Amino acid sequence: MITPFEIKCKVLFLTKIHNRGNLLKKLCISEICSGACSYDAFGRRGRSMDSEWMQRGIQVDGGRTYREVADELGVSPVVVRCMCNRGITDVTDMKRYLRGTMDDLWDPMLMKGVADAVRLLSGWSGSAIAIASDYDCDGICSAVILKKGLENVGFTSRIYTPDRVSEGYGLNRRIVDDAIRDGCGLIITCDNGIAATDAVSYAVERGLKVIVTDHHEPQEVLPCADIIIDPKQEGDEYPFDGLCGAGVAYKLIQALYEHGDLPDKELSGKQRSDKLNELLPYAGVATVADVMELKNENRILVREGLKCLDETADIGLRALINSLGFKDKKIKAGNVSFQIGPTINATGRIDSVEKAFALLLAQDAGEAVSIADELTELNSKRKAMTERGTKTAVDMVYERFPNADEGELDDVLVLYVEGVHESIVGLIAGKVKERFNHPAIVFTDAASGDDGEERIKGSGRSIESYHMFNALMKCKDLTIAFGGHAMAAGLTIPKSSLDELRRRLNEDSGLTREDFVRKLIIDVPFPISRLTPGVIRELSVMEPFGVANSSPVFAQKDLRVLRIDYMGVGNQHIKLHVADEVGVSVAAILFFGSEQFDSYIIRKYGERELAGMRRGESGVRLALAYHPDINVYNGRESVQLRMVDWR
Repeated sequence: MITPFEIKCKVLFLTKIHNRGNLLKKLCISEICSGACSYDAFGRRGRSMDSEWMQRGIQVDGGRTYREVADELGVSPVVVRCMCNRGITDVTDMKRYLRGTMDDLWDPMLMKGVADAVRLLSGWSGSAIAIASDYDCDGICSAVILKKGLENVGFTSRIYTPDRVSEGYGLNRRIVDDAIRDGCGLIITCDNGIAATDAVSYAVERGLKVIVTDHHEPQEVLPCADIIIDPKQEGDEYPFDGLCGAGVAYKLIQALYEHGDLPDKELSGKQRSDKLNELLPYAGVATVADVMELKNENRILVREGLKCLDETADIGLRALINSLGFKDKKIKAGNVSFQIGPTINATGRIDSVEKAFALLLAQDAGEAVSIADELTELNSKRKAMTERGTKTAVDMVYERFPNADEGELDDVLVLYVEGVHESIVGLIAGKVKERFNHPAIVFTDAASGDDGEERIKGSGRSIESYHMFNALMKCKDLTIAFGGHAMAAGLTIPKSSLDELRRRLNEDSGLTREDFVRKLIIDVPFPISRLTPGVIRELSVMEPFGVANSSPVFAQKDLRVLRIDYMGVGNQHIKLHVADEVGVSVAAILFFGSEQFDSYIIRKYGERELAGMRRGESGVRLALAYHPDINVYNGRESVQLRMVDWR
């Protein structure tokens, strides 16, 4: 094990020799990036967010050094170390991680139910196919994949979605009736259906064939569909069960194209590849928007999907990209997370989901531009609604738990927020979860039952140590409807059951105080004097970044604060100018964190020291955890840090 003193010496050594030649620097950086280092060289607590900083240096399988593997793969030792820190320790897996292509996807026929669905579709003729979708981004993209994918080989299809407010999530009897009225003989669900036992039974009774495609956790009783495709179902031996709904839909269409018996509709090899590539952006966008882990197949679907999105000729997608300001720009996963996905989602949240389908299925460029601009405006409205609702929810937590910041609050936060749109309670729950690092379920009013019973609808977001779906399964007797997975859930309950639900979830949470401590993994202790645009660009081979493949976190101690500047509306962002002991300076950016940073400085050093920072007269030294970044201004590149934490 490397000792704290050795780590400090190596960091200082690197800092002092940064101008002594590439060979010496290469040898030193390979030294710091070799061997397993579990000691936290930066201390046990990141006091800014009460987080625990842990330096990680997981070994390559077989005892090979980072440098040896880096030379074989043609990447830097830092990249190898970061891959190991994300659980990719086998060199073959590293090659797939770095260079995996569509040819590396698993055969869709391995997924339970897919072969049966291909046979059913191969023999299907005559009546139209009903696509029963959900109203979020994953459901919308799933439906578009199925509709375009089926129509490419001659099928006729129609998309049906539930009304979010009056009907709630999933397939229902009204959709079944509408499908029969419109002459459909087959229903294919997407991003829903695994919990729709009543509606599926009704569809079968009415004489429809039903294929369920879903990715959510199955409950005790499965629907009586003709075919169920869900990689999480019991007995499914598909190698990866982390696909989103659109990923499952894409795999079904892939299987149909590659294995279907479609004599009158068969595609040539190139046509098949081209048509699948046209659908790939939807699978990639949905995977990111539904916050799936970016590993295994998901990593390939997102990376290749983003490439296709950059080049897409799709009228609707192109209009949306331009409306959001990404024309002629390379789109990254972060752009999907914060702009593209939420904009598609906004229609199903606060307006009609039909607008999203009208955009993504548009045939007229002028119409698509108009709809895209409308969706962008809707998303701005949604953001404002979410901010107001989040402030109300956070204030409620502090009102009930004045010492919440000291950890004196419920293990599971169950809140009822009156007057917010039910479509944004999940977003609010996510914000509350992030603020307090506790599982959070936020409810608001829903339509009353037929008997006049008051009902509330909620959405939950969880932390890694709390399986929300399993916890709610124990309280299923209190629910009218619910579904979800480990990290998120949606449910409807009688309003009178709220207190009992809160009591049960907290009485048997299984959580300990340690579960609420934020864990910040430091990939590499890296001095700012070693950072160059070239070094940072080497990390781009790890993209796309997201859940389970986070952007690398570097750290350095003893950085002297030169000055603090404030930016943005209400001075909510900061630019912290810092320098190391040899005088190398850099700007560190913190978005939406000025109040938190100022509070930390005042608490530790006093208001006078904060005032000195603002004047450029400070003696404070900080350790910073950061994402290395490149700032481009007037065509010139410079290194900057995106602050993750400080102490």
